[in-house]
Amino acid sequence: MLHLRIIAPGDRSSAVVDLLGGEPGVTHLVVLPGAARRPAGDLVLCDVVRESADHVLRRLQDLDVDVRGGIAADDVELTLSQAADRAAEEAPGHGEDAVVWDEIAAKTGEQTVLTGTFLALIVVATMIAGIGVLLDQPILIVGAMVVGPEFGPLAALCVALLRRQPRVVGHSVQALTVGFLVAMAATVLSTWALTAAGLVGRDMLLAERPMTDFIWRPDALSWVVGLLAGVAGMLSLTSKKSGSLVGVLISVTTVPAAANVAVASAYGVWHEAAGSALQLVINLAAIVLAGLLTLVVQLCWWRHVARRAAHTVPRQRADRPSPVSASRRPRRDEG
Repeated sequence: MLHLRIIAPGDRSSAVVDLLGGEPGVTHLVVLPGAARRPAGDLVLCDVVRESADHVLRRLQDLDVDVRGGIAADDVELTLSQAADRAAEEAPGHGEDAVVWDEIAAKTGEQTVLTGTFLALIVVATMIAGIGVLLDQPILIVGAMVVGPEFGPLAALCVALLRRQPRVVGHSVQALTVGFLVAMAATVLSTWALTAAGLVGRDMLLAERPMTDFIWRPDALSWVVGLLAGVAGMLSLTSKKSGSLVGVLISVTTVPAAANVAVASAYGVWHEAAGSALQLVINLAAIVLAGLLTLVVQLCWWRHVARRAAHTVPRQRADRPSPVSASRRPRRDEG
């Protein structure tokens, strides 16, 4: 369930209240006339179940509330209310499957900014993976996958392609491109430094590495794994299943592939660098394609649910007992 705080302009307040009052998934509706100061207007508070949230937010934006007023949404962790239970029963679909598109866009949009933290994380992750490649240690590879922040821009790219936002697409591509290039350059330098210190050597790269050689030997399964990871990653993001997202991060070899490109380039092993680069491209393309297709399927599914609900909700309201008759029912303690 989401808690909405809405600043409704005075001339739109009645329309906003009527809209919220007519939605079966909205409950706990409170109106404070003239309470808002900047921007000026009425403060409207309500709770909305997640399966109705996207529809409600879209209709509020149709009323220009986001332009002339404001809309803020927070997750409600605990609700003890029969009214909320009824709203969840009457709303179409299930909250676990619901997609709030504005929430997803806002969440992923934050991941497109090329910040110092993003660069530091991807550089550290790639360096860890580079050491793991040389030591043939899958534990280090898994650790680097978890540390790597690259799934954020990948998810933002999928959402931006679906919503046709070229500006966000550009920022996502920029973050990924600059991030991986800086990370690989830093890993080349760190590999040279470790070699000079006598901690690693070219012979370690050329030795048999049965635990990690899949990183630079892409095959058809690389594409399959990337597709499956893209589907799982997008589902975990839209359903807010962070545990599933961690599993996705350790299932694809984006950061390890970039690390292997850097290490192989540092030692001049160009055929291995080329294989790792191909692995990186395959995984990135598969994740974006699968993530975009997953969003399209979810969009089509919820449109189908909304159309079906439009026919069933009026019938449910007609069958519901009136408040007067309901109030005359004997209470349990009255025997």
